[in-house]
Amino acid sequence: MSTVDPFACVGSVRNELIVAIFQKTGAFLSIVGSSLIVSDVAKKVRNGKETDPYQRIMVGLSIFDLLLSFFWFFLGTWMVPKETGWLWAVGNTSSCSVQGFFVVFAGYGETCYQAAISLNILLLIVFGWKQETFSKKVEKPMHFLIIAFVLVFAIIPLVYETYNPWCGGCTIIPLWGKCSAKDEGEFCIVRGNQKVELVLRLIAGAAILIVLIFCTVAMVWVYLHVRRQELRNRRYVFGGSNNAANHRESRRIRKILFLYTLSLYFSYVPGFFAVFVGDPISQSISDTVFPLLGFWNMLVYFLPNCLKYQRDHPGTWLVTAYFQVLRPQAPCAWSPSGMCAGQKEELEDAPEMN
Repeated sequence: MSTVDPFACVGSVRNELIVAIFQKTGAFLSIVGSSLIVSDVAKKVRNGKETDPYQRIMVGLSIFDLLLSFFWFFLGTWMVPKETGWLWAVGNTSSCSVQGFFVVFAGYGETCYQAAISLNILLLIVFGWKQETFSKKVEKPMHFLIIAFVLVFAIIPLVYETYNPWCGGCTIIPLWGKCSAKDEGEFCIVRGNQKVELVLRLIAGAAILIVLIFCTVAMVWVYLHVRRQELRNRRYVFGGSNNAANHRESRRIRKILFLYTLSLYFSYVPGFFAVFVGDPISQSISDTVFPLLGFWNMLVYFLPNCLKYQRDHPGTWLVTAYFQVLRPQAPCAWSPSGMCAGQKEELEDAPEMN
């Protein structure tokens, strides 16, 4: 069915097995991380607490990451047609199209929501917006445009049957095969549309590049803005505690934006490098680190909670703080006597994005 050697992208059977194991492990960690973010915001809603645009953006980002991690990295070759010869391939053309759709829909949705985080923080810190202003002027159109864009983008290859197997997964690429049973050495496109692939890949590449540039510019802009505030504070003495508190909050949010941008680069840059280099080693590295984006985002999202726990419990290691904040709360929630209620409340009251 496929003209690509089953091991051409990663070099050997051994490498394919190693990459598959790392991918599924990374996908599992990412699924857990994104689920924790969604669960945290859902818990606030159930408890009658208000959520801000930042938290709602993180829910959108996490839902897209759940879909991407599950269909692309966790199911992986299980959805690829078995005729391809890929490791653990047991799927068919229909399952391949389903995987391709969710990979494109969720992958580019996740990328757009990463840019939405940077936009939200940029407007808060540099332009002095409040979350209420962002919610009224930007949030609803932003969610609509992101979902509409990625939905249309994912449907087009489905209509033109351009979701086909490549390198152990199904993505936007035409399927090549023999032009007829009599032909030897001549190949034609037997499924898909090459023009659709070219146009969509150009749009996708441009979109990812624009997001990376925007997130970088936003990070640098926020850093320079907060840095100028620090220099002014050193040069002049401002009275009152509100100014100092606001500055501390700006520095905290600046650090959060830096870490989100860093996680984006850590996941996407190896993929760009693999495209240009094209060797099995770079492809294997890209396939290994990319599934971890949801896990890194979870670490950044809960970092304020963990730092608060460290302040309340001096001498606690950050790893221990993460364990205390993220450990399962099910026994407390199911307990009819309401045990652990005080402990849960203590861990929930972490700083929000203001």
